[in-house]
Amino acid sequence: MKSTFALAIHGGAGTISRDQMTPEKEQAYHAALRQVLEAGHDVLRQGGAALDAVEASVRVLEDSPLFNAGRGAVFTHDGRHEMDAAIMDGRDRSAGAVAGVRNLQNPISVARMVMEKSDHVLLAWPGAEDFAREHNLPTQPDEYFFTQHRHDQLQEALESGGIQLDHSESKKAPQPKKMGTVGAVARDQHGNLAAATSTGGMTNKRYSRIGDSPIIGAGTFADNRTCAISCTGSGEYFMRAVAAYDVACLIEYRGLSLAEACRIVVHDKLEPVGGEGGLIAVDGAGNLALPFNSSGMYRGTITSESPLFTAIYEDK
Repeated sequence: MKSTFALAIHGGAGTISRDQMTPEKEQAYHAALRQVLEAGHDVLRQGGAALDAVEASVRVLEDSPLFNAGRGAVFTHDGRHEMDAAIMDGRDRSAGAVAGVRNLQNPISVARMVMEKSDHVLLAWPGAEDFAREHNLPTQPDEYFFTQHRHDQLQEALESGGIQLDHSESKKAPQPKKMGTVGAVARDQHGNLAAATSTGGMTNKRYSRIGDSPIIGAGTFADNRTCAISCTGSGEYFMRAVAAYDVACLIEYRGLSLAEACRIVVHDKLEPVGGEGGLIAVDGAGNLALPFNSSGMYRGTITSESPLFTAIYEDK
């Protein structure tokens, strides 16, 4: 069914099992996802741009401590928060991104400013922060990004000597493993598409590691001729597969439907080589696809033709 406008969001994918989730926490995630969808929906139903809708949605995700982006970002090996984000406009494929930024409240808004107020696509720390301050975008002290849960994850990762993809399995107490990335894709009433992605990366990451989220074509992509995509999962695999752009290519060059193109990338290409995770997608007709090859993905949708919907597990 074609929709006048459509919005899909995600808050990360991975090994998310019911027996590791309390009813209270599950309710909190659903409430947060609803709040995100309402922010984007308010833009779209009033005739606003897809670009504004995805930014508004991701800002709410970044402001929530439940998700690994912005305020809820995980800790690096050095006890810092290094965040990545990207945004792309399907009208002309203009894009902006930031990588490794530390004290910016909403990296997605900085990424948009890079797209609109600079001659560049991707800026990295520390220059990206200088750019943000020059444009009066809000910053926060380290304490703003501190959550006890994320700090505990870092201590466990330091003890084991490994890295964790957000809620990785703990030897002390098994926890759901969630790939910590958030994102949104939208089609507005004017037929334009946009995508936005933001992340805090991996717990205990070192050496200024950067994942797929800020890489245009890997974790984020938008083109009115095909689709808008935001990915979440094991970033190194999504980068090698150029996953987001591959979906668009399957639509453009092979004439596949959005659903089939997404299925091929997530299940036939990524999954066999160990690329765990998923993506959200929308095409020019307002069709949505939210495939994932893990046991769960925090996700939600709303369109001009269908009510607000949120889900966590494969069976909702």
